[in-house]
Amino acid sequence: MPIIELQNVSKEYGKIKVLQDISLIFDKGEFVSVVGHSGAGKSTIIKLLTCEEKPSTGRIIVAGRDITQLKPSELPYYRRKIGVIYQDFKLLPQKDVYENVAYALEVCDYPSHDIKKRVVKVLELVGLSHRINNYPNELSGGERQRVAIARALIHNPKILIADEPTGNLDPVNTWEIMELLYRINRSGTLVILTTHNKTVVDRLKKRVVLMKGGRVVSDEKSGTYVI
Repeated sequence: MPIIELQNVSKEYGKIKVLQDISLIFDKGEFVSVVGHSGAGKSTIIKLLTCEEKPSTGRIIVAGRDITQLKPSELPYYRRKIGVIYQDFKLLPQKDVYENVAYALEVCDYPSHDIKKRVVKVLELVGLSHRINNYPNELSGGERQRVAIARALIHNPKILIADEPTGNLDPVNTWEIMELLYRINRSGTLVILTTHNKTVVDRLKKRVVLMKGGRVVSDEKSGTYVI
């Protein structure tokens, strides 16, 4: 059974068609790169999956439920089921590494002993145990992205969305982050990656969905980024 299914999804802003009749299926444990030039519709798909936007037409089924029908009160719970990583990290500058990751649990009223256990475990996973008391401005770009990944993983999501996660990183940090995402994927997590980085996509040798003009123009199970 697919974990995510987009059924004939379109998105319009006035007369501008951003997505046109998109149908995609993502299965548990897949690693999928969604590629295309700026304006192709990649970011819009992310916004639809995180319920920042609703489609103009079509259905989006996640874990058997149509998320386009979620009530506002249900959105926070739904979003905790999905890990999201952004290009600009979105860390809280006044909080240290531990506090940035713990905050995602504190707002859900987890008990403090459970928070500590989870945060320590996930920081070990991303290789940042030695940075637990540092602030974002004391970290490298790659380390800040690792904190963002730790925060995205704190609820043990079955779906991890990485929206241009290496866009601000140098080649060395890019590959460290990609290897981390790949390791997370091997544990059974569905990873959906949006990227402009042809080298990354070609090296992964995983499924590639190519978008142009708001449409899916190819979907290869083991593909490369054909520009």
